Amino acid sequence: MAKETISRTFVVAFALCVVCSVLVSSAAVYLRPIQTVNKSLDKKRNILTAAGLEAGTKTIDELFEAIETKVVDLESGAYVKGIDPESYDQRRAAKDPSSSVLVPTDEDVGDIKRRAKHASVYLVRKGDEVRKIILPIHGLGLWSTLYGFVTLDARDLSTIRALVYYEHAETPGLGGEVDNPAWKALWNGKQAFDESGNVRITVIKGKADPSRAESVYQVDGLSGATITARGVSNMLTYWLGDSGFGPYIQQLKAQTNG
Repeated sequence: MAKETISRTFVVAFALCVVCSVLVSSAAVYLRPIQTVNKSLDKKRNILTAAGLEAGTKTIDELFEAIETKVVDLESGAYVKGIDPESYDQRRAAKDPSSSVLVPTDEDVGDIKRRAKHASVYLVRKGDEVRKIILPIHGLGLWSTLYGFVTLDARDLSTIRALVYYEHAETPGLGGEVDNPAWKALWNGKQAFDESGNVRITVIKGKADPSRAESVYQVDGLSGATITARGVSNMLTYWLGDSGFGPYIQQLKAQTNG
């Protein structure tokens, strides 16, 4: 009788596991399209934030009509043909040796390790005029890799209009202050490059002194988060430099001056 009870217990447990597995699998299959849509909307929402566009009475998709997505070859700075900009996944490409490159140690100030050969860029238009250029950036902070966007004014390709992070695991109240609206507001109007084209933007310790000429390249530090602040500076140095979007920015400048 005891053997029969034990066997029945195993049968019931096995059946329960099978039923739960089927339910979980079915739910995953059913929810996948919804998750894909939500992921796409979340990405658009973050790009719109970097563009300075707020929903208001318009939907996210309606607002996103003002943004043109393109794919850039980071080595040449030219737009890439034959790749669908809407479906291109830069983070996935960075993990594939065939679509990415190792970043040389002497160039890897942002601790990138490996980057995709191609990158997504977002052109913010008003009519036929491109007003802003949004560039995806990432790099190491204290505890995590921070993923975000830096927005440049298309008129001079040097004035920063926004810096937005959408994914990180920095300490709340310290490095997590990269999400603080007050700190993010400090970036608007800062200069990414000096007159010679060198990347100068940096997060300093303490506060930038507006009476000093170099303050246009400086953003107030994050209290108690020196390493995160340094990580922000380093990733901007990398992605705005020759190893990142530098060739693309130079191409845009040449077109503007031409």
